[in-house]
Amino acid sequence: MEWCSEDIIKLAVALLAGAMIGAEREYRSKSAGFRTLMLISFGSALFTMLASKIGQSDEARIAANIVTGIGFLGAGAIFRDDNKVTGLTTAATVWAAAALGMASGSGYYLWAIMGAIFVLFILWGMLPLENFIDRTHRVRNYRIVTAYNQQTLLHYEEIFSALGLQSERGKQSRVDNEIIGCWTVIGADEKHQLLIDQLLADKSIKEFDF
Repeated sequence: MEWCSEDIIKLAVALLAGAMIGAEREYRSKSAGFRTLMLISFGSALFTMLASKIGQSDEARIAANIVTGIGFLGAGAIFRDDNKVTGLTTAATVWAAAALGMASGSGYYLWAIMGAIFVLFILWGMLPLENFIDRTHRVRNYRIVTAYNQQTLLHYEEIFSALGLQSERGKQSRVDNEIIGCWTVIGADEKHQLLIDQLLADKSIKEFDF
């Protein structure tokens, strides 16, 4: 089994596609960066090329196993911290890089390069829109510990509402003469800041997490 110039082109295009999106991830200091995405794209292309050379009967099975293997890599980039999930975009980028490598390994060079350009547009070009949505529709989790009385939790929910924030009450518990309330609150950044300032100035609050 000998190498040919077309095989080298397939691997080179795969490396280029991986480098294009890997540079963006590296610039943003993500867990899957420049070299990682190049290796993912390169490896996917190489597996795809080997599948076509090994035999027609194994081609679909090997391609399916590439997708399965990439799923494990993507899962490693996802983390959960304080009710917040991070790394989903990086995991999706890993999955896309594998698809670009498979496209290049199959000889669809235009698909691989155009696919990389579209991925970059999503990661970079759509970022201002994502930031705008986040600023106007921010989701925060609040935890308040204060002295218990019958209207305590309703009092804070009235504050949320007065500031134009949507709230959903979560876990609540009472310990001796203290009550602990948790809420998921949605609204614009400036409204969240007004709420935080108001709660920090509330001397009846014993603990406050946000």
